[in-house]
Amino acid sequence: MVAVSSTRPDIHAADSGRRRAVLAQLPRMYRADGSTIRVLLVDDEPTLTDLVGLALGYEGWAVEVAHDGSTALQKFREQQFDVVVLDIMLPDIDGLSVLQHIRGSGGGVPVLFLTARDSVDDRVIGLTAGGDDYMTKPFSLEELVARLRGLLRRAADSISENDAVLTVGDLSLDEGSYEVKRGGDSIALTATEFELLRYFMHNPRLALSRAQILDRVWNYDFAGKASIVDLYVSYLRRKIDAGREPMIHTVRGVGYILRPAE
Repeated sequence: MVAVSSTRPDIHAADSGRRRAVLAQLPRMYRADGSTIRVLLVDDEPTLTDLVGLALGYEGWAVEVAHDGSTALQKFREQQFDVVVLDIMLPDIDGLSVLQHIRGSGGGVPVLFLTARDSVDDRVIGLTAGGDDYMTKPFSLEELVARLRGLLRRAADSISENDAVLTVGDLSLDEGSYEVKRGGDSIALTATEFELLRYFMHNPRLALSRAQILDRVWNYDFAGKASIVDLYVSYLRRKIDAGREPMIHTVRGVGYILRPAE
């Protein structure tokens, strides 16, 4: 297991290559609108932040680093983040105080604590203070990425329960009112077209096979007639992409993918 440790920060190139190969096998995650996940990484050890930043960069995520609490709070006020990795022991204000400021400002972003301390009391304090997860040093970079992916998934599920509007680029779909708009213009869809678009918008930037689409939109394999998918995708394209930069693309040998227009 490859681990990050405050006492042994050196990582050999072979270990780094193996770690990169493992992480590359996982499907990419994006924001609901298809843009890049943004992470605020707060730790006073530059070697650790370099390694963690490298691992998260392999995920395709954008990482902002702060080496003290004051800088972390300034960055949090100025930018929007999807998840925070926060060390408890910082040189100016501790991580628990940083978290209190984040929660006091109404920030519901998920937070994962990092600390060299390993007592039950410290874990309880960290989680009851509003943290969402907790890892002690040394830790596995693979496990850190897996924990962050889990936090992001849970946060997305929570948002979906409270906010029925899906957005990918300039395309929006209201699951409650069944309204669809692109660039502010309303688009009228049939019930099947709406369900097809909703499935695409729940999975932006993911290549979806015809079999997956049949199973989720039509709820059975339609006697193997995948051509029904092609037909309805052509209907959607006429309404969603007509006269605009295309968002629905064919993935040869696989199926289709929805991504924001460039």
